[in-house]
Amino acid sequence: MRSRSSHGRTPHTARRRTAALALAGVAALVATAVQSGSATAAPDDTPSAASRANPGAESVRLTPAQRAELIREANATKADTAADLGLGAKEQLVVRDVLKDRDGTVHVRYERTYDGLPVLGGDLVVQGERAGTAESVVKATRASVKPATTKAAVPAAKAEQQALGAAKAENAKSPGVEGAPRKVVWAADGTPTLAYETVVGGLQHDGTPQELHVVTDATTGEKLYEWQAVQNGTGHTVYSGTVDLTTTRSGSSYNLTDGARGNHRTYNLNRGTSGTGTLFSGSDDVWGNGSPSNAESAAADAHYGAALTWDYYKNVHGRNGIRGNGTGAYSRVHYGNNYVNAFWSDSCFCMTYGDGSGNANPLTSIDVAAHEMTHGLTSNTAGLRYSGESGGLNEATSDIFGATVEFYAGNSSDVGDYLIGEEINIRGDGTPLRYMDRPSKDGSSKDSWYSGLGSIDVHYSSGPANHFFYLLSEGSGAKTINGVSYNSPTSDGLPVTGIGRAKAEKIWFRALTTKFTSTTNYAGARTGTLAATGELYGTNSAEYKAVQNAWAAVNVGARAGG
Repeated sequence: MRSRSSHGRTPHTARRRTAALALAGVAALVATAVQSGSATAAPDDTPSAASRANPGAESVRLTPAQRAELIREANATKADTAADLGLGAKEQLVVRDVLKDRDGTVHVRYERTYDGLPVLGGDLVVQGERAGTAESVVKATRASVKPATTKAAVPAAKAEQQALGAAKAENAKSPGVEGAPRKVVWAADGTPTLAYETVVGGLQHDGTPQELHVVTDATTGEKLYEWQAVQNGTGHTVYSGTVDLTTTRSGSSYNLTDGARGNHRTYNLNRGTSGTGTLFSGSDDVWGNGSPSNAESAAADAHYGAALTWDYYKNVHGRNGIRGNGTGAYSRVHYGNNYVNAFWSDSCFCMTYGDGSGNANPLTSIDVAAHEMTHGLTSNTAGLRYSGESGGLNEATSDIFGATVEFYAGNSSDVGDYLIGEEINIRGDGTPLRYMDRPSKDGSSKDSWYSGLGSIDVHYSSGPANHFFYLLSEGSGAKTINGVSYNSPTSDGLPVTGIGRAKAEKIWFRALTTKFTSTTNYAGARTGTLAATGELYGTNSAEYKAVQNAWAAVNVGARAGG
């Protein structure tokens, strides 16, 4: 009989640092997004919040059983909630996620259907004293969800052709429609209308798996929107030195299954591009030698990065796994040949890492692993569409938490910094992929918001939010942190005083999980982070003013008092 147990071990040899990455926008799909909201980054209204901090505003850690019970309560009362919100007779709510604050306040995130059809952009977050009560609500759309018709005038075949054309326009490899187009109600921009959602598979032009969603108006045949759902974003490791890994013993061997973290597993694709691959296993519970030439070294990095990210979200923010239900994702390393990227995929609920140029720089550093895993968090909370301004905020969220996990790790081989992908040398010249203090240093990212921001690559439209987070954490001007020199400017030339990373990360996480929706743009992000700050610290607090000033410093809204 084979016994299985979680096993933590300490490797014995030092390991060298290399270079690897996984949130590269090096050939990312340029969005043709439709941006919801007005063409301004000034918020439409001021968030309502008490002038004093609410000590009970932070979320508590829920056990899987507690979370399941809250979801059960929300499901049992969702018809009443829909009535309280004034939804129409044909609209129904679908529970997606739930959080609970220390003071008992419950935040329930819902999707919506209309006459049985999914409503894309119809998501909302309801806050109340318990699951099923609606004291306040944040909606992805303010429009009444009542399309003129639910009968299509355009055949589904036309939607298929349009979607394939969109994929071919981006030089996709072997694109193919995955299943028949499904009828939906498109509500993410303008007046809700009947549409088709078509998903195209295959590979993107750089070899990344493709899951391109194309939305077609079912009454006119017009393309309304498109987005890419695959988001690019121990052993003796390549980048983090010798670290402890939690593994599982099975009979006389060990494998990379983390029984302490939802049974997260790490697999070897061995240059393949599909399937799960082979679970890493061995007889000695020592993984890798620090060199990329040893297949286990990158696996150790990925396994370690996933564990760090799990622990960070659990210990800092009280979230038990990406879905909040204690279930682990999984990692796949050694994807493809000379693949210079890494990505998150909802369809497999997994992170996948290439080995970089010459298969010598696996993209498995701490911040890259946390970046990719955070895409899964965003997908299971706010669901920010991966296109337009919401796509930039999606990418920035992964960069933000990639940086905070790196600081949280406290690893002397890969110290915390506000540089993204600095270990993986993706450019070949030793420079980081992105800079949070001055995003434009990478040559493509933007330091501040402008009206055309939603039309550029999401890896570059993430710049203003990354810049905001750095300014909010550390402030403007020249300084050195953990041996790294920074010099952060502001768009209005005025200084910003930081409030510290610990407070800034709490604010962004609360906004992401309780205020942001699938259509949130930069103006909405300002409104959401101010609402979160008001709850955590009060609207008369120094923190609240700092959030106002940090957003103004990237050209989103006005300064405090101005």
